Amino acid sequence: MNVHIGSVTLKNPVVAAPMAGVTDRAFRILAQKAGCALVYTEMINAQALVHNNAKTWQLINSVDEKWPVSVQIFGNNPQVMAKAAKVVAKRGAAIIDINMGCPTPKIVKNGEGATLMKKPSLAAEIVRAVVLAVDLPVTVKMRKGWDEEWANAVEVALAVEKSGASGVAVHGRTREQFYGGHADWNIIKDVKNAVSIPVIGNGDIHTPQDAKKMIDDTGCDAVMIGRAALGNPWVFNQVVDFIQTGTFSPVPDVTEKMAMALYHLELMIEDKGESALWEMRKHVAWYAKGMPGAARFREQVNKTKTLLELKQLMTWNGQAK
Repeated sequence: MNVHIGSVTLKNPVVAAPMAGVTDRAFRILAQKAGCALVYTEMINAQALVHNNAKTWQLINSVDEKWPVSVQIFGNNPQVMAKAAKVVAKRGAAIIDINMGCPTPKIVKNGEGATLMKKPSLAAEIVRAVVLAVDLPVTVKMRKGWDEEWANAVEVALAVEKSGASGVAVHGRTREQFYGGHADWNIIKDVKNAVSIPVIGNGDIHTPQDAKKMIDDTGCDAVMIGRAALGNPWVFNQVVDFIQTGTFSPVPDVTEKMAMALYHLELMIEDKGESALWEMRKHVAWYAKGMPGAARFREQVNKTKTLLELKQLMTWNGQAK
Protein backbone atom coordinates (compact mmCIF):
# COMPACT_ATOMS: atom_id res chain seq x y z
CA MET A 1 0.00 0.00 0.00
CA ASN A 2 2.16 2.84 -1.31
CA VAL A 3 1.30 6.49 -0.76
CA HIS A 4 2.38 9.11 -3.30
CA ILE A 5 3.06 12.64 -2.04
CA GLY A 6 4.07 14.52 -5.13
CA SER A 7 7.25 12.87 -6.41
CA VAL A 8 7.80 11.01 -3.11
CA THR A 9 6.51 7.47 -2.68
CA LEU A 10 6.02 6.11 0.83
CA LYS A 11 6.48 2.35 1.25
CA ASN A 12 3.56 2.09 3.67
CA PRO A 13 0.84 4.33 5.13
CA VAL A 14 2.47 4.90 8.54
CA VAL A 15 3.96 8.30 9.41
CA ALA A 16 5.60 9.73 12.54
CA ALA A 17 4.14 13.03 13.74
CA PRO A 18 6.43 16.02 14.17
CA MET A 19 6.78 16.75 17.90
CA ALA A 20 8.72 19.67 19.36
CA GLY A 21 11.44 18.48 21.74
CA VAL A 22 11.01 14.88 20.60
CA THR A 23 11.49 14.18 16.89
CA ASP A 24 15.18 14.97 16.65
CA ARG A 25 17.60 12.95 14.51
CA ALA A 26 17.92 10.20 17.13
CA PHE A 27 14.17 9.67 17.37
CA ARG A 28 13.77 9.75 13.60
CA ILE A 29 16.42 7.07 13.09
CA LEU A 30 14.61 4.79 15.55
CA ALA A 31 11.28 5.40 13.84
CA GLN A 32 12.79 4.63 10.44
CA LYS A 33 14.35 1.41 11.72
CA ALA A 34 10.94 0.45 13.10
CA GLY A 35 9.42 0.66 9.63
CA CYS A 36 7.95 4.18 9.65
CA ALA A 37 7.59 5.36 6.05
CA LEU A 38 7.95 9.10 6.68
CA VAL A 39 9.46 11.09 9.54
CA TYR A 40 9.35 14.81 10.27
CA THR A 41 11.78 17.16 11.92
CA GLU A 42 10.70 19.21 14.88
CA MET A 43 9.05 22.41 13.70
CA ILE A 44 11.65 24.96 12.66
CA ASN A 45 11.34 28.73 12.76
CA ALA A 46 11.61 30.00 9.18
CA GLN A 47 12.95 33.33 10.35
CA ALA A 48 15.75 31.61 12.27
CA LEU A 49 16.65 29.53 9.21
CA VAL A 50 16.92 32.62 7.04
CA HIS A 51 19.13 34.31 9.65
CA ASN A 52 21.43 31.27 9.88
CA ASN A 53 20.73 30.48 13.54
CA ALA A 54 23.19 27.81 14.75
CA LYS A 55 20.68 25.86 16.87
CA THR A 56 18.31 25.72 13.95
CA TRP A 57 20.89 23.96 11.78
CA GLN A 58 21.03 21.10 14.27
CA LEU A 59 17.30 20.57 13.83
CA ILE A 60 17.76 19.73 10.14
CA ASN A 61 20.80 17.49 10.59
CA SER A 62 19.85 14.23 8.86
CA VAL A 63 23.18 12.35 8.83
CA ASP A 64 22.68 8.55 8.67
CA GLU A 65 18.93 8.92 8.20
CA LYS A 66 17.02 7.01 5.59
CA TRP A 67 15.12 8.88 2.89
CA PRO A 68 12.51 10.41 3.03
CA VAL A 69 12.59 13.07 5.75
CA SER A 70 10.05 15.90 5.81
CA VAL A 71 11.30 19.19 7.21
CA GLN A 72 8.59 21.18 8.95
CA ILE A 73 8.85 24.97 9.00
CA PHE A 74 6.62 27.58 10.58
CA GLY A 75 6.03 31.28 10.05
CA ASN A 76 3.46 33.74 8.75
CA ASN A 77 5.39 35.67 6.09
CA PRO A 78 5.17 34.09 2.61
CA GLN A 79 8.48 35.57 1.44
CA VAL A 80 10.38 34.44 4.55
CA MET A 81 8.82 30.98 4.32
CA ALA A 82 9.89 30.76 0.68
CA LYS A 83 13.48 31.72 1.56
CA ALA A 84 13.54 29.19 4.39
CA ALA A 85 12.22 26.50 2.06
CA LYS A 86 15.10 27.13 -0.35
CA VAL A 87 17.57 26.72 2.52
CA VAL A 88 15.94 23.46 3.58
CA ALA A 89 15.82 22.11 0.02
CA LYS A 90 19.61 22.46 -0.26
CA ARG A 91 20.04 20.37 2.89
CA GLY A 92 18.43 17.24 1.46
CA ALA A 93 14.80 17.44 2.54
CA ALA A 94 12.43 15.15 0.62
CA ILE A 95 9.32 17.12 1.55
CA ILE A 96 8.72 20.55 3.05
CA ASP A 97 5.85 20.68 5.52
CA ILE A 98 4.20 23.88 6.71
CA ASN A 99 2.96 23.97 10.30
CA MET A 100 -0.58 25.28 10.61
CA GLY A 101 -1.49 23.29 13.69
CA CYS A 102 0.77 24.17 16.63
CA PRO A 103 -1.50 25.38 19.46
CA THR A 104 1.08 26.75 21.91
CA PRO A 105 0.55 30.37 23.03
CA LYS A 106 4.05 31.56 22.10
CA ILE A 107 3.46 30.40 18.51
CA VAL A 108 -0.11 31.54 17.99
CA LYS A 109 0.46 34.97 19.55
CA ASN A 110 2.80 35.69 16.63
CA GLY A 111 0.16 34.72 14.11
CA GLU A 112 1.84 31.39 13.33
CA GLY A 113 0.91 27.72 13.71
CA ALA A 114 -2.81 27.15 14.31
CA THR A 115 -3.55 30.88 13.90
CA LEU A 116 -3.28 30.34 10.14
CA MET A 117 -6.47 28.25 10.34
CA LYS A 118 -8.26 31.57 10.87
CA LYS A 119 -6.61 33.05 7.78
CA PRO A 120 -7.21 30.70 4.82
CA SER A 121 -6.13 33.28 2.26
CA LEU A 122 -2.79 33.84 4.01
CA ALA A 123 -2.37 30.07 4.43
CA ALA A 124 -2.87 29.68 0.68
CA GLU A 125 -0.45 32.51 -0.07
CA ILE A 126 2.26 30.91 2.08
CA VAL A 127 1.84 27.56 0.35
CA ARG A 128 1.92 29.21 -3.08
CA ALA A 129 5.15 31.06 -2.24
CA VAL A 130 6.87 27.92 -0.97
CA VAL A 131 5.70 25.80 -3.92
CA LEU A 132 7.11 28.35 -6.35
CA ALA A 133 10.40 28.55 -4.43
CA VAL A 134 11.36 24.87 -4.41
CA ASP A 135 11.18 21.81 -6.61
CA LEU A 136 9.96 19.56 -3.78
CA PRO A 137 6.53 18.40 -2.62
CA VAL A 138 5.00 20.84 -0.13
CA THR A 139 2.53 19.63 2.49
CA VAL A 140 0.55 21.20 5.31
CA LYS A 141 -0.18 19.94 8.81
CA MET A 142 -3.37 21.48 10.16
CA ARG A 143 -6.05 21.02 12.78
CA LYS A 144 -9.82 20.67 12.65
CA GLY A 145 -9.95 24.43 13.12
CA TRP A 146 -9.41 27.11 15.71
CA ASP A 147 -12.42 26.07 17.79
CA GLU A 148 -15.71 24.25 17.24
CA GLU A 149 -17.30 27.38 15.76
CA TRP A 150 -14.33 27.82 13.43
CA ALA A 151 -13.87 24.20 12.32
CA ASN A 152 -12.77 25.03 8.78
CA ALA A 153 -10.25 22.31 7.93
CA VAL A 154 -12.06 21.55 4.68
CA GLU A 155 -11.89 25.19 3.58
CA VAL A 156 -8.19 25.46 4.42
CA ALA A 157 -7.39 22.11 2.78
CA LEU A 158 -9.10 23.19 -0.44
CA ALA A 159 -7.28 26.51 -0.37
CA VAL A 160 -3.81 24.98 0.06
CA GLU A 161 -4.53 22.29 -2.53
CA LYS A 162 -5.41 25.01 -5.04
CA SER A 163 -2.11 26.71 -4.15
CA GLY A 164 -0.13 23.60 -5.03
CA ALA A 165 0.14 21.55 -1.84
CA SER A 166 0.90 17.88 -2.48
CA GLY A 167 -0.75 16.59 0.69
CA VAL A 168 -2.32 17.55 4.01
CA ALA A 169 -2.20 16.04 7.48
CA VAL A 170 -5.28 16.69 9.60
CA HIS A 171 -5.30 16.48 13.40
CA GLY A 172 -8.91 15.99 14.45
CA ARG A 173 -8.71 18.46 17.34
CA THR A 174 -9.22 22.20 17.37
CA ARG A 175 -6.62 24.61 18.65
CA GLU A 176 -8.76 25.26 21.73
CA GLN A 177 -8.64 21.54 22.60
CA PHE A 178 -4.83 21.48 22.51
CA TYR A 179 -4.28 17.73 23.14
CA GLY A 180 -7.29 17.12 25.38
CA GLY A 181 -10.67 15.62 24.68
CA HIS A 182 -11.19 13.39 21.68
CA ALA A 183 -10.08 13.78 18.09
CA ASP A 184 -12.90 14.14 15.57
CA TRP A 185 -12.19 11.65 12.82
CA ASN A 186 -15.21 12.88 10.84
CA ILE A 187 -13.30 16.03 9.90
CA ILE A 188 -10.54 13.86 8.45
CA LYS A 189 -13.16 12.05 6.37
CA ASP A 190 -14.65 15.38 5.26
CA VAL A 191 -11.25 16.65 4.12
CA LYS A 192 -10.52 13.38 2.30
CA ASN A 193 -13.83 13.64 0.45
CA ALA A 194 -13.14 17.26 -0.50
CA VAL A 195 -9.60 17.13 -1.90
CA SER A 196 -7.78 15.00 -4.45
CA ILE A 197 -4.33 15.14 -2.77
CA PRO A 198 -3.29 12.58 -0.11
CA VAL A 199 -4.72 13.07 3.36
CA ILE A 200 -2.88 11.88 6.47
CA GLY A 201 -5.08 11.31 9.52
CA ASN A 202 -3.84 12.26 12.98
CA GLY A 203 -5.27 12.05 16.49
CA ASP A 204 -6.10 9.32 19.02
CA ILE A 205 -4.14 6.51 17.39
CA HIS A 206 -2.98 4.49 20.37
CA THR A 207 -2.97 0.95 18.97
CA PRO A 208 -2.66 -0.86 15.63
CA GLN A 209 -6.41 -1.40 15.72
CA ASP A 210 -6.95 2.37 16.03
CA ALA A 211 -4.79 2.99 12.96
CA LYS A 212 -6.68 0.44 10.85
CA LYS A 213 -10.01 1.81 12.03
CA MET A 214 -9.03 5.37 11.11
CA ILE A 215 -8.15 4.29 7.58
CA ASP A 216 -11.37 2.27 7.27
CA ASP A 217 -13.60 4.96 8.75
CA THR A 218 -12.16 8.05 7.07
CA GLY A 219 -10.59 6.75 3.86
CA CYS A 220 -7.39 8.64 4.69
CA ASP A 221 -4.29 7.65 2.74
CA ALA A 222 -1.99 7.31 5.76
CA VAL A 223 -2.01 7.58 9.54
CA MET A 224 0.22 9.82 11.63
CA ILE A 225 1.32 8.55 15.04
CA GLY A 226 2.53 10.93 17.75
CA ARG A 227 2.26 10.37 21.49
CA ALA A 228 1.80 6.59 21.15
CA ALA A 229 5.40 6.41 19.90
CA LEU A 230 6.94 8.04 22.99
CA GLY A 231 9.23 5.41 24.47
CA ASN A 232 7.64 2.98 22.05
CA PRO A 233 9.17 3.07 18.56
CA TRP A 234 7.92 -0.51 18.09
CA VAL A 235 4.43 0.92 17.55
CA PHE A 236 5.32 1.81 13.95
CA ASN A 237 6.19 -1.77 13.04
CA GLN A 238 3.15 -3.04 14.94
CA VAL A 239 0.84 -0.73 13.00
CA VAL A 240 2.42 -1.57 9.64
CA ASP A 241 2.07 -5.32 10.32
CA PHE A 242 -1.54 -5.03 11.44
CA ILE A 243 -2.60 -2.87 8.49
CA GLN A 244 -0.84 -5.07 5.95
CA THR A 245 -1.38 -8.55 7.40
CA GLY A 246 -3.83 -8.31 10.30
CA THR A 247 -1.24 -9.83 12.63
CA PHE A 248 0.23 -8.47 15.85
CA SER A 249 3.99 -8.02 16.31
CA PRO A 250 5.50 -9.14 19.63
CA VAL A 251 5.50 -6.67 22.52
CA PRO A 252 9.07 -5.90 23.72
CA ASP A 253 10.12 -7.04 27.19
CA VAL A 254 12.07 -5.01 29.76
CA THR A 255 15.44 -6.03 28.34
CA GLU A 256 14.47 -4.98 24.81
CA LYS A 257 13.06 -1.69 26.03
CA MET A 258 16.20 -0.71 27.90
CA ALA A 259 18.44 -1.86 25.05
CA MET A 260 16.49 0.43 22.71
CA ALA A 261 16.63 3.27 25.23
CA LEU A 262 20.42 2.88 25.49
CA TYR A 263 20.73 2.97 21.69
CA HIS A 264 18.51 6.05 21.68
CA LEU A 265 20.84 7.67 24.21
CA GLU A 266 23.95 6.87 22.15
CA LEU A 267 22.38 8.46 19.07
CA MET A 268 21.47 11.53 21.07
CA ILE A 269 24.98 11.83 22.52
CA GLU A 270 26.38 11.92 18.98
CA ASP A 271 24.49 15.16 18.36
CA LYS A 272 24.21 16.77 21.78
CA GLY A 273 27.08 15.54 23.92
CA GLU A 274 26.64 15.90 27.67
CA SER A 275 23.42 17.87 27.26
CA ALA A 276 21.78 14.65 26.05
CA LEU A 277 21.36 13.74 29.73
CA TRP A 278 18.69 16.36 30.34
CA GLU A 279 16.72 15.53 27.22
CA MET A 280 17.02 11.78 27.58
CA ARG A 281 15.50 11.68 31.05
CA LYS A 282 11.99 12.19 29.66
CA HIS A 283 12.56 9.53 27.01
CA VAL A 284 13.72 6.98 29.58
CA ALA A 285 10.62 7.71 31.65
CA TRP A 286 8.51 6.97 28.58
CA TYR A 287 10.39 3.74 27.87
CA ALA A 288 9.75 2.66 31.46
CA LYS A 289 5.97 2.99 31.18
CA GLY A 290 4.30 -0.27 32.18
CA MET A 291 7.48 -1.86 33.52
CA PRO A 292 7.59 -3.30 37.07
CA GLY A 293 8.75 -0.63 39.51
CA ALA A 294 8.43 2.10 36.85
CA ALA A 295 7.60 4.89 39.32
CA ARG A 296 10.67 4.21 41.45
CA PHE A 297 12.85 3.88 38.36
CA ARG A 298 11.67 7.25 37.03
CA GLU A 299 12.56 8.87 40.35
CA GLN A 300 16.07 7.46 40.09
CA VAL A 301 16.39 8.60 36.47
CA ASN A 302 15.49 12.16 37.40
CA LYS A 303 18.22 12.19 40.06
CA THR A 304 21.03 11.19 37.72
CA LYS A 305 23.71 13.85 37.31
CA THR A 306 25.90 12.32 34.60
CA LEU A 307 25.50 10.26 31.46
CA LEU A 308 27.46 7.44 33.12
CA GLU A 309 25.00 7.32 36.02
CA LEU A 310 22.07 7.21 33.60
CA LYS A 311 23.67 4.47 31.50
CA GLN A 312 24.42 2.34 34.55
CA LEU A 313 20.89 2.73 35.86
CA MET A 314 19.38 1.82 32.50
CA THR A 315 21.71 -1.17 32.07
CA TRP A 316 20.88 -2.52 35.53
CA ASN A 317 17.17 -2.05 35.00
CA GLY A 318 17.32 -3.78 31.66
CA GLN A 319 18.90 -6.82 33.25
CA ALA A 320 16.46 -6.96 36.20
CA LYS A 321 13.83 -9.66 36.07
